[in-house]
Formats: sequence, C-alpha cells, structure tokens
Amino acid sequence: MTDTFIGIIGGSGIYDIEGLDNPEWIGIETPWGSPSDQILTGMLDGVGMAFLPRHGRGHVHTPSSVPYRANIDALKRIGVTDVISVSACGSFREQMAPGDFVIVDQFIDRTFAREKSFFGPGCVAHVSVAHPTCPRLSAACLSAAIDAGITVHDGGTYLAMEGPQFSTLAESKMYREQWGADVIGMTNMPEAKLAREAELCYASVAMVTDYDSWHPDHGEVDVSQIIATLMGNADKGRAMVRRLPALLGADRTPCPHGCDRALDHAILTAPDRRDPLMMARLDAVAGRVLGRPA
Repeated sequence: MTDTFIGIIGGSGIYDIEGLDNPEWIGIETPWGSPSDQILTGMLDGVGMAFLPRHGRGHVHTPSSVPYRANIDALKRIGVTDVISVSACGSFREQMAPGDFVIVDQFIDRTFAREKSFFGPGCVAHVSVAHPTCPRLSAACLSAAIDAGITVHDGGTYLAMEGPQFSTLAESKMYREQWGADVIGMTNMPEAKLAREAELCYASVAMVTDYDSWHPDHGEVDVSQIIATLMGNADKGRAMVRRLPALLGADRTPCPHGCDRALDHAILTAPDRRDPLMMARLDAVAGRVLGRPA
C-alpha cells in the first residue's frame, strides 16, 4: 500500500484551491527538459496534491509546444500516483453543452508534431492504450462532479487535434458525423499515452466551452465566448478537485485495472542490448521494471 498523491494538469485557476495546506511551488528538472512550469504541491484533506499548469502560468505554451514528456516525468518523479487532466474542449453533441463536463474514456489521436513516447531506439516498449483512461479514477471524478452539482456526462470520445487553429467546418462535420467523436481538444494527446507508459492512472475531465464549428445555430468558435465559459468552468473544476481526496482516500492500493503495472510485459529490448543513456533517462517513468530507483 502506498500514499495517494493526486496530480492535476490543468489551466489557470484550477490550482487555486481553498484549503490547500502547506502550498509550495517547486521546480523540477527531468531528462526530457523542464516541465511547463513549476509544480504547486500541498496537502488537501490529508492527501498529497500537485498542480501543474499545462500551458504554464500566463499561457506561454501552445498545444504543440507543451513539454508533455517532461510534465509526466516530473509528476512521476515527485511521487504522483494518479493524474487527472482538466482541459477545455469543444462539443460535437447537442446534449454536451457549454459549461458541461465530460468524463472522457476514449481518444482519437490526430496530433503529429509531438514526441509521443518515452521509449525509442535502445529501449523499445509497447503499452496497451485500448482503454486509455483509468475507470477507477474516472469514476471518482464523475462522483466528485455530481456532488459539486456539475452537469457531467459519463463517457465520451475526445478527438485530439494538433492546432493551434480550430477546425474547419468540413473537419468538424467529419469528426462528428463520420468518426463519432463527442468532444474535441488539443492537449490530451500524447499526455494520456505518456501517463500509461509511466504507469500512472490517468483520467480526463473535458470542460465544454463551445460547439466547435458544426452547430448551425452557433457558427464558428468565438475565443471571447470560450474565455467567458472558461471562467465559470474553473470554479466548477475547483469544486470537483476539492472533493477528490475524500473519494480516493489517503491509502492507495494497486490499481484494479493494472494502470500501475502497464510495463510488466511491454519492454522488448533484451537487457544486454539496452542503451545505458536511455536507461538513465527512464529512471523515474520505468524504474520499477528496469531495476532503477524511481
């Protein structure tokens, strides 16, 4: 049994949590570079919490320039056990209205300009992302959102696009009508894949800000409207996060879905052919199976 340590990756305002004890911004360096920002750590109702601004304070990173590998490594390096992504998204479903939350359970990854794995030449690994989010952690987020009075949808497919531009009308219609996506965003990939490689439970809470460009009554995405909705969503996000420690508890048992054992049979490179430099870079994310301290 280990101590629960919840990591929240989100936007401005989500980390301003009332009741966070001993808050401290800490700097972490990783073999993959610096994370998006310092990490705010503290205790909430007896449970460790870490908050990482995905785009950096002041929103300095584009969706493509976010250092996803460094972010996940940094959280794993400080002892985070469970990662919850809180991010803005557009909706392809009338019933998933602006202001609603969606507990994402599937992804379609259309990003192409990002490093998507910790592994590579010198240490080859293949993890399963058939079910890319953790049902246990997602269920806790759902319960916390319901308890906070948030309109929340249980399950949805998130289309991850490269950005930074929003979709064309033709793309929006294709993602909605032909591909069956429910929401669209720019930041959950490769974040979810990297969390699985790092053996971290991962849940995605998508906060709807708009209807993308498919909706005949709403037209194209309006950034000013998105910002206005984001402000309200941040309040809801904080309310959800405040309820998570009580639901997850301070004592953590192994994940019943195996998220924390994702590397058990994933590494294919023979021990005597593994690159020592690559092994050193993997000390935190894969230390459990590589025999190095994490």
